[in-house]
Amino acid sequence: MAGIKRNLFNKINRLLESFPVVIILGVRQCGKTTLAKQVRPDWYFLDLEKSSDFRKLVDDFDFFFKEHPQHVIIDEAQQSPQLFEELKAVIDNDRSQKNRFLLTGSSSPLLIKNVSETLAGRVGIVDLGTFKINEIYKKPLSDFYKIFESLLGQNTQDQIFSLKTALTHDHVMNAFLKGGYPEPVLANNNTTYRLWMHNYYQTYFQRDLRALFPRLDFVKYQRFITMLSALTGTIINKSEVGSSLDTSEVTVRDYLDIAQGSFFWRSILSFENSVSQSIVKKPKGNFRDSGLAHYLQNVQTREELINHHHVGANFEAFVTEEIIKGLDATLVTGWNYFFYRTKHGAEVDLVLTGPFGVLPIEIKFGMNTSPRRLVSLKEFIAKNNYPLALVINNADKIERLASNIIQLPATFL
Repeated sequence: MAGIKRNLFNKINRLLESFPVVIILGVRQCGKTTLAKQVRPDWYFLDLEKSSDFRKLVDDFDFFFKEHPQHVIIDEAQQSPQLFEELKAVIDNDRSQKNRFLLTGSSSPLLIKNVSETLAGRVGIVDLGTFKINEIYKKPLSDFYKIFESLLGQNTQDQIFSLKTALTHDHVMNAFLKGGYPEPVLANNNTTYRLWMHNYYQTYFQRDLRALFPRLDFVKYQRFITMLSALTGTIINKSEVGSSLDTSEVTVRDYLDIAQGSFFWRSILSFENSVSQSIVKKPKGNFRDSGLAHYLQNVQTREELINHHHVGANFEAFVTEEIIKGLDATLVTGWNYFFYRTKHGAEVDLVLTGPFGVLPIEIKFGMNTSPRRLVSLKEFIAKNNYPLALVINNADKIERLASNIIQLPATFL
């Protein structure tokens, strides 16, 4: 893993040039520490999960920062909530100085709150997911993401048709099945993969959650996470989930907040900026790593995956996460993601918005998308006068499906 350059490498460098502190957030074992050390290999390093390093910092913050006023990596920063107040004071002594501290953080719903309230205007934040497909196979990030650097239009279509890819269908399917946790994926051994996933999942409950939520009903929450893995890519009916768990909607909402705060789950809001008056406003969500979702669903082989009854929704979630990871690696700002669904059943799987405009995306697992399956997408872009829409699937080539709808194979992501 140390030899793999992550897509976010250049962005973190740019942020360090602009801010005194940058924090890399993400789920445990996604490669935050490795990336931080790659970006700043010569900086002083502290791991706050090591008691000796923790004591070096918290026993006397003033002395530590007097000795190390800059060029410090602090790993698992959420272990010391007081750190953020102390950093604020150190930074405010010289607000003009950039490139001073690089932090990592995971598994804490309070972490973002501490960062946003204490270090606002002083910190650049990046969200590191598990490996994107191109990172697994040591390929460059697709030029697809360059289309978001300007307004969408006719030139965008020309850009899309000129795209090249270094990825294959096998690359996509393997990443879809196994996900992107660096250690088990790079081991490339099925037994190692299953053992790693089992131990990782157990550690999440036995260490992280018990430390953060000692009063949590762990048996019920574990059932909830397993159930959630089968609901990826769908709208979550809290009432139905609560009934299955014999608990309240309020508890289900709290469970979702915990899953999102520990970077396992992503909630996706409904796109409401549309002429339609019958929009479903409930959010849907994704399990952020397809491999962990498939592990929990006991999907072990490619054949089992292809025949799985949730394969369409799982692929939709996988592609959505791939796109979000790709956009996260760019310097495009002010963008967001939504989904669209009406009470009459019309839907668009992903709607990207930003300074580039609005890009609706439909995601299909198969190779061929019939005109009948494009009705909702065509109506959506016609009613809202959007210049372009994409259908992402497992086809072999980029192809025009309508005047302003382009088929883009997942290999180009």
